[in-house]
Amino acid sequence: MDSKEIVLLKKALERQKKARQQAEHILEEKSKELYDVTHHLQETNSKLENLLSEKASELDGVFINIIDPYVVMDLNFNVINMNSSAKEFLGYDHAKENLNLARIVHKDFVEYTVQSFKSLVEVGTLKNYQAKILTKNKTEKWVLINSSLIYDAERKPIAAQGIVRDITQEMEIKQLLSEQKKQLDIIVENSPLGIVLVVDDKMVKVNSTFAQLLGYTQNELIQNNVRNISSPEDLEDSEQLMAKMNSGELDKFSVTKNYFKKDGSYLLARTLVSAVKDEAGNIDYQVALVEDITKEKEAEERLKNEREKYSSIIANMNLGLIEVDNQDVIQMVNQSFCTMSGFDENKLVGKKASDILNVRNKNIFEEKQEKRVTGKSDSYEVEVLNKNGELRHWLISGAPRYDNAKNVVGSIGIHLDITNQKQLELQKEKLLKDLEKSNEGLQEYAHIVSHDLKSPLRSISALATWLTEDYSDKLDDSGKFNLQQIQEKIEGMDRLIDGILRYSSINDDNLDNMVVDLNEVIDEIREIIFVPDHVNINIMNPLPSIKVDKTKIHQLFQNLISNAVVNIEREVGLVEISSKENKSHWEFSVADNGVGIPKEYHEKIFKVFQSIGNNERSTGIGLSIVKKIIDLYQGKIWLDSEVGKGTTFHFTLKK
Repeated sequence: MDSKEIVLLKKALERQKKARQQAEHILEEKSKELYDVTHHLQETNSKLENLLSEKASELDGVFINIIDPYVVMDLNFNVINMNSSAKEFLGYDHAKENLNLARIVHKDFVEYTVQSFKSLVEVGTLKNYQAKILTKNKTEKWVLINSSLIYDAERKPIAAQGIVRDITQEMEIKQLLSEQKKQLDIIVENSPLGIVLVVDDKMVKVNSTFAQLLGYTQNELIQNNVRNISSPEDLEDSEQLMAKMNSGELDKFSVTKNYFKKDGSYLLARTLVSAVKDEAGNIDYQVALVEDITKEKEAEERLKNEREKYSSIIANMNLGLIEVDNQDVIQMVNQSFCTMSGFDENKLVGKKASDILNVRNKNIFEEKQEKRVTGKSDSYEVEVLNKNGELRHWLISGAPRYDNAKNVVGSIGIHLDITNQKQLELQKEKLLKDLEKSNEGLQEYAHIVSHDLKSPLRSISALATWLTEDYSDKLDDSGKFNLQQIQEKIEGMDRLIDGILRYSSINDDNLDNMVVDLNEVIDEIREIIFVPDHVNINIMNPLPSIKVDKTKIHQLFQNLISNAVVNIEREVGLVEISSKENKSHWEFSVADNGVGIPKEYHEKIFKVFQSIGNNERSTGIGLSIVKKIIDLYQGKIWLDSEVGKGTTFHFTLKK
């Protein structure tokens, strides 16, 4: 290697040494700077750690000492920290899930919450924030929150802290009290009793009922003195009682007094005054309940007068009255009962009724007393021997007797002596039996007479027929006429006997009731009886089907229609049959345009053997049979008639 190259290498080495020294110097300076920065950072970090440690200690101390829920949130409502009470109350754990408090505020309180938060930011504290929130399980809770802001070292707000108190129960109680107060106000205002609050004899509150009772407005009465509306006659008693209340002798009292009404009249009222005291036992105010008893007093007076009146009536009425207790001991009797039994009042009162009254059936009193105890009333008959030994029949109406508590304490009996009626009943029963025997004998007699009379009539009719046949060539016209008259009289006598037999056999023992169509009955009658060509029988409206004995109803209509037909003398004769329905009966009418019936015969024609005119074919029994059949069906018959114009028979039959 030549010397030139060596020189170049030395120069390059020299430059390299200088560059290394310069680099080492720069590195030394930068290391010093880095050391200084690192040292400053360490100091700063140490200070921050101390500060955080202090804050954490402070918060931990606070959390430990707070029993109520305690929450720290940032200014966006996000929870930074909360104690165990808050976790338990809200149902959330901020360490496990994010929680924004704005989201659990009830929708009704969102606007209120926004305004409250603004106030917190402006003032730095917020007291008595009340709102409704929703916990994690969606339960509504009322909360009361007192909160404040948390500041950094430069007094800038970085968070907010608050203590939460559950006031749900308090709010429910408050709401309940509010509702109860409303209800109480409604009750007081709508009470039928006047209600007055009095302090130092002055009315501080009255309800509308009291004002209406006196005719004042409520404002006119408030602060008015009770003396000013009280009757002077009642003041002394009222003030004495009030003095005893003020001295502690009475807690409440009742008095009946008169109040002045605005129109100058009086109100009679029962007043109950009660003292309301404080915890020390001093009277705060008095409450008076005022009840209008004007009508009650009037009713008491009327009741008193009624009692006096009825006491007089009971004492003097013809009905025997007796009161006994549950042991059958007589408590009271009136004079009529004494007369009926034959005993004086002092011999009856205090004695057992079953012992002193000689009743044929002694057990009946015990049986009836058992009914009275259960509250039952009834009527019954007894046979009694009075004090003189006479047999009497009593009708007794018995009923339970109650005390004011509605307990049965005995019975009361009203006695009617029906001895005379009983004797009449026995006579009536005997007469009915005799009448029944008489009717049976009459029916038997009618049948015998019918047979005995018809037998000779048939013989006479046969003889007259033989005479006519055997001597027709020898008899002149007068003889033939006389024989014809004999036959007609025999036929009339035969009809009369049949009528008597039918009349005597009409009774309710042999009725065979069935549903009968009356339209068919009229059609059958048209076919049976003789109806002249100039007479028309018309049914004016469809007749009903009714439950009757078909033979009897046939007799009824046939007799009326036949009677109408034979008494029509006009060129065009009409018989009109109609019906209508009433509530309890059917009503029928049979009208004709015949000769009519004079008014004096309107009653007589329904009696046996009564007929009008010279119609020899009439037996005088037909309408009697009609009436007897109608009587069987609890109906009645009457007629409208005008001589020369016609007759209408009306009759009813019970449904």
